[in-house]
Amino acid sequence: MATFLYKLGRSAFRRRRLVALLWVALLAVAGIGAATAPAPTSGSFSIPGTEAQRAFDLLEERFPGAGADGATARVVFKAPEGQKVTDTAHKAVVEETVAALESGSDQIVSVADPYTAHAVSQDGSTAYVSVAYKVNAMELTDETREALTQAGENAQGKGLTVEVGGDALQTMPATGAGEIVGVIIAGIVLVITFGSLVAAGLPLLTAIIGVGIGVSSIAALANVLDLGSTTSTLAMMIGLAVGIDYALFIVSRYRAELADGREKEEAAGRAVGTAGSAVVFAGLTVVIALVGLAVVNIPMLTKMGFAAAGTVVIAVLIALTLIPALLGFAGDKVVGRKVRKGTAKVDDKPNGGTRWARFVIRRPLMVLLVGVIGLGAIAVPAASLEMGLPDDGVKPTSTTERRAYDTLSDGFGPGFNGPLLVVVDGDKATADKTVSAIKGLDGWAAVTPATQNKAKDAAMITVVPKDRPSSVATEELVHDIRDATGDEVLVTGATAMNIDFSQKMNDALVPYLALVVGLAFLLLTVVFRSILVPLKAALGFLLSVVAALGAVVAVFQWGWLGSLFGVEQTGPIMSMMPIFMVGVVFGLAMDYEVFLVTRMREAYVHGERPGEAIVTGFRHSARVVVAAAVIMIAVFSGFIGMTDQMIKMIGFGLAVAVLFDAFVVRMAIVPAVLALLGHKAWWLPKWLDRVLPNVDVEGESLAGSTGEDAAAKPDLVKA
Repeated sequence: MATFLYKLGRSAFRRRRLVALLWVALLAVAGIGAATAPAPTSGSFSIPGTEAQRAFDLLEERFPGAGADGATARVVFKAPEGQKVTDTAHKAVVEETVAALESGSDQIVSVADPYTAHAVSQDGSTAYVSVAYKVNAMELTDETREALTQAGENAQGKGLTVEVGGDALQTMPATGAGEIVGVIIAGIVLVITFGSLVAAGLPLLTAIIGVGIGVSSIAALANVLDLGSTTSTLAMMIGLAVGIDYALFIVSRYRAELADGREKEEAAGRAVGTAGSAVVFAGLTVVIALVGLAVVNIPMLTKMGFAAAGTVVIAVLIALTLIPALLGFAGDKVVGRKVRKGTAKVDDKPNGGTRWARFVIRRPLMVLLVGVIGLGAIAVPAASLEMGLPDDGVKPTSTTERRAYDTLSDGFGPGFNGPLLVVVDGDKATADKTVSAIKGLDGWAAVTPATQNKAKDAAMITVVPKDRPSSVATEELVHDIRDATGDEVLVTGATAMNIDFSQKMNDALVPYLALVVGLAFLLLTVVFRSILVPLKAALGFLLSVVAALGAVVAVFQWGWLGSLFGVEQTGPIMSMMPIFMVGVVFGLAMDYEVFLVTRMREAYVHGERPGEAIVTGFRHSARVVVAAAVIMIAVFSGFIGMTDQMIKMIGFGLAVAVLFDAFVVRMAIVPAVLALLGHKAWWLPKWLDRVLPNVDVEGESLAGSTGEDAAAKPDLVKA
């Protein structure tokens, strides 16, 4: 592999104009495709194999045109202190709003008058208008949303407080300035690392090009592939992080090759042949982790994983081709001014990485214990993990959705924000029997009479829990209804869907973990030709990801430092968070493992002792790994500023996970374990050594294939 990538790097360097033109053309084609593609009409969410999904399917079959999976909205009215919404003047405002909603859009199925639908609180202070739509939230037109918000705004100032909630207001997550700040921080870190604006600009430029191609392609295909709004956000998040990192390692190795006196084209070839090999395998681990999300069997998650994996593949290809091409354009400017003038040298004395590695080698057991115990303590809150999906109750109080949620809770009880929909596959007698069975249970606040379809062979029953949608009591009520009724009765609704989704995530976590870690273990065994190094990498990852989950629980579920991160309402952790973090963080964690340990193995196979190889690996890679980790943390942290709770939680979780994995696991625990293992770290059974392919990540084959004069070549260990 090293020889092939070496030739690819030299070829891209020589034909730099053609390579650059091809990537710019690809970016233009993707951009045109995104600009001309029709807006996505969906972003459907389904959970195959669950009771809640079967109930939705039955509703669509037996209640055609009812918009079973359509968007909903609630316009909530609250009278001033001491007054009631049933007062004549207030009632006129509410009925005027009902009329405006009914005529506001042809996408509406029904608008329920609160005075005839029993939607007035017992004390008369609060009422709500329920609006049902024919299509889901992502298919609503801007005109429909505008009519909904306008109806609420027109009712304001007429003596009532009016708020609007429901998924009908769901839109693309609002982008904050945080992402831009993250990129700026990345630029500053790159300038400090390289001491050259040109060298710092290359990773940023290529990462932006890669993300531009990836996100534009997703936008162009969104309508055809039914991609949700969060798909492009995830692709942008992952693409920026790995795109900068992969380019950073290629550029860094190129500068090291130049410092050893190689010609520019030769240096580009060697940089791609050595660091590029690490990029390929690091990228493969990320792709495996993202594509592996398909085992969960939730279409939305599968599409998110494949789209993000595609962006990673683009980042790898850009690092291997566009980076050496741009290095050809950069000339001498890729190194700092002092180096160009000859007043400074690269790697001419021990650096911080060297000193840290020597410290760890002298006290490996102490470093190992401090790292493991520290992360173990942070992981403790993960034992209290409660999972669910965020609703309007976790949105900022500045939003009308959150105020509508709180007003409904105050007037009717928290359960009104998450009613359960019970679907009966049977006649009226079966439906009445179901109503009686539900009323014999605990935990419900209201149970409506059964509503039958035209064929009289199915019915719908609405059950309002006593507690809020994401509570344990509501989850128990759903299970109790399912246990107390027969197979012909199905429970669905947003709350039940969330419960089934969480259960599916739990069931899939272990198989997914086994698949991803197993495949990556085999891949790293091929890369490092060792059993213990991949095993240590996997165990270190598990420690860092559990610690990161502990931090997520402490902030978003317990509320510790919540105000610092904009968490206004604590609640359960997003159901997909554990499995999502396992997938994404594992791939990213292996990046550092491959980049750092590959350089150690490169030194080891060229004759250095285990301890010396660790120091050599840190001398060449530690500074770049630290820079890469800081950049990735900055990029992920930028998403914490978004208003969408799911994106905020993902950004925080990934940023913390990278912090723990890069600085504690890879920079401390890994060298400590390798120091304790010594030569045994690189042990591989002879029979397995014969079976495994030799991918030559260290670039050993380049020593005899570059055509350079042997006497002029420095040892690869010093490269």
